Amino acid sequence: MVDFSDFDTRNYPTVDVRTGYAGWVDTYEQTVEDAMDLAVLDRLALPAWPEVRRAADLGCGTGRTGAWLRGRAAAGLVLDGVDLTPEMLARAEERGAHDSLTEGDVAATGLTAGAYDLVISSLIDEHLADLGPYYREAFRLARPGGRCVLVGLHPSFIMAAGMPTHFTGADGADVAITTHVHLVSDHLTAGLAAGWTLVEMREAVVDEGWIALKPKWEKYRSHPVSAAYVWEKRG
Repeated sequence: MVDFSDFDTRNYPTVDVRTGYAGWVDTYEQTVEDAMDLAVLDRLALPAWPEVRRAADLGCGTGRTGAWLRGRAAAGLVLDGVDLTPEMLARAEERGAHDSLTEGDVAATGLTAGAYDLVISSLIDEHLADLGPYYREAFRLARPGGRCVLVGLHPSFIMAAGMPTHFTGADGADVAITTHVHLVSDHLTAGLAAGWTLVEMREAVVDEGWIALKPKWEKYRSHPVSAAYVWEKRG
């Protein structure tokens, strides 16, 4: 297993996921760029978003992904969100994209088995020490023929940048949130072991659009920055 500490160039003080996102909640929406995840989702061929009628949004955060999905899924979409951080769930509640919101672990959600056309997660996998429990829980939740879509930071970018997921606190100091590196092969191994079939994968690179957003990223031009995995529950 690759250890992020071998690449860390920032050495920020580090907090656990729940503490970190509670501290980041007030500035999260102004910090995270849609190019990192939502733009990648937009380029996927699968799933057919308008056919999604019931979805589980694991690691739903402030509701960004949920709002994006509600604008593309079937009318009358039933959308259930799960997140570890109460403060993020409160923002998701204000946004109003979800039908239900549950405080809990993405690897043990308590949601109904076999009930979902889609399980979707964005920008969470770098916080999971082990991918296996996530993929197994997503498989449990999906109906036969259902899909799991996970989009996150590309491991190559995490290693090249040496940059943990982090935020600037109210005192102006940078704080890192526990970050793990999962190779593409780690995702494939964990997903396949859970019973999933990979039906699409997309990788996005640092391009002109990214450099316009973050000029300092010129040195990362053409480096992979995001990866999206689309899985299907067959049989």
